[in-house]
Amino acid sequence: MTRPVIGITADSEEEGGGYSAMPWYAIRHNYCDSVAKAGGLPVILPHNAEVAADFLGLIDGLLITGGAFDVDPALFGEAHRHQTVVLKQRRTAFELAILRGALAADMPILGICGGQQLLAVALGGRLIQHIPDVIKDGLAHEQPNPRTEVGHQISVTPGSLLHRITGVEVFGVNSAHHQAVESVPAPVIVDARARDGVIEGVEDPSRRFCLGVQWHPEYAISAADTAIFDAFVAASRGGEGA
Repeated sequence: MTRPVIGITADSEEEGGGYSAMPWYAIRHNYCDSVAKAGGLPVILPHNAEVAADFLGLIDGLLITGGAFDVDPALFGEAHRHQTVVLKQRRTAFELAILRGALAADMPILGICGGQQLLAVALGGRLIQHIPDVIKDGLAHEQPNPRTEVGHQISVTPGSLLHRITGVEVFGVNSAHHQAVESVPAPVIVDARARDGVIEGVEDPSRRFCLGVQWHPEYAISAADTAIFDAFVAASRGGEGA
């Protein structure tokens, strides 16, 4: 069976340092390994927004990854930028361009952590810029323990795509974020929440496969994480995904 080509957005260091004094791209192995294990052909995408449409012609599914930066609040209508917000404008410009193209083509999309937040914004949603300012005594969404371990539990909406994929209503996830989705417009739905109410997953049921998760399933700390990649790659191959 032919492997579907999965475009995976890279992270970048715009100022250089470490690996090179010049700007460079980076991505953790587990993103690509998870796609390959699920039967996909991972292809890393650089941040050239002017050729986003050409990239779309080469891939069957789009994976928007996370990173230690934030979505520009101006993209969801806010003039104020919280002091903790860190931008990577070239990366966001590319990811937004290719994401909008993928949405227009109804291409299977999986957004992870910051990728989920950008997906929500592209679908018309809004973000919480800094969770501790909004949710007092909330969970530690920047978990102190390693990302290879559970940080907290989430509850999944019965009947959602995420529920059909994972087959469970509660499972443990890792957590590495200070922002979160605040709201999404119909037909987009919230399909998972943490105990403190923070949105952990969104999906658009009007599309073939359009799913965002706030945690990092590429670490495969549960069967649910693996099932997400399996369903995404299956949908990119032309299957239903769930």
